[in-house]
Amino acid sequence: MAMTEVLGQAAVVLRTADGAEATVLLHGAHVVSWRPAGLPEQLYLSPRAQAGPGQAVRGGIPVIFPQFERRGPLPRHGFARDRAWTLVEHGPQRQHTQAVLSLTDTDATRAVWPHAFEAELTVSLSGRALEMELAVLNTGDRAFEFTAALHTYLRCDDVREARVSGLLGGDFEDSLRGTTHRQEIEPQAIVGEIDRIYWNVVSPVVLQAPQRRVSISAEGFPDRVLWNPGAEKAAAMADLPDDDWLQMLCIETACIGRPVPLAAGQEWFARQTLQA
Repeated sequence: MAMTEVLGQAAVVLRTADGAEATVLLHGAHVVSWRPAGLPEQLYLSPRAQAGPGQAVRGGIPVIFPQFERRGPLPRHGFARDRAWTLVEHGPQRQHTQAVLSLTDTDATRAVWPHAFEAELTVSLSGRALEMELAVLNTGDRAFEFTAALHTYLRCDDVREARVSGLLGGDFEDSLRGTTHRQEIEPQAIVGEIDRIYWNVVSPVVLQAPQRRVSISAEGFPDRVLWNPGAEKAAAMADLPDDDWLQMLCIETACIGRPVPLAAGQEWFARQTLQA
């Protein structure tokens, strides 16, 4: 357990006795590295990533709150990922080591989203598992709704050799075409740009690639997103090298289709577990 600096921002490093390690920025409560015990780095972080007030980090696991994408009036993906969070707690527990980070409303957040809230992210590391729990408490006196996601960038040696399973038979929205479909093939190959929202996923989603396997399970996050920008859009992104679309695949756990309603004083939580 140690404090360090990554991308010019304060970060906490979680370590376990068996050699697992994860690094969490206080900026955005953003997990930027995860090395399971005995395994190499599992997350993709762009070598051009930047962090700072109002800046979102390209890669790792951004926290999306209180709005997914442009599905609402707020800036894209809300504001949680580009604000400073407070490190509330960190240290070893009985079976794992964890860090707890908190974000509360400010004049700046209320200017764009007029609600009082506290968001808390708990990152737990053990062996070959990384668990993240996002909790949201309505600290105001009136109800609000939100959407949320953990926008996980998984590392690939070549995404064209990767396969995704666990989605067979599921309904999805193809965000590139504005159409809806049912998943008819298993496993799913990634051959270029992809942007899909899968609704009400129950089974773990598994990324299988040469020398690499990661399972993503979730509780309280009903939806999953598969996203890769492909060659053309990657070339247009200033914070992503042109060919790095080959080295990543986003498999996100999310609440998108049905916004979460929270009455005054009510709390919601959801979690995802990555297992290598």
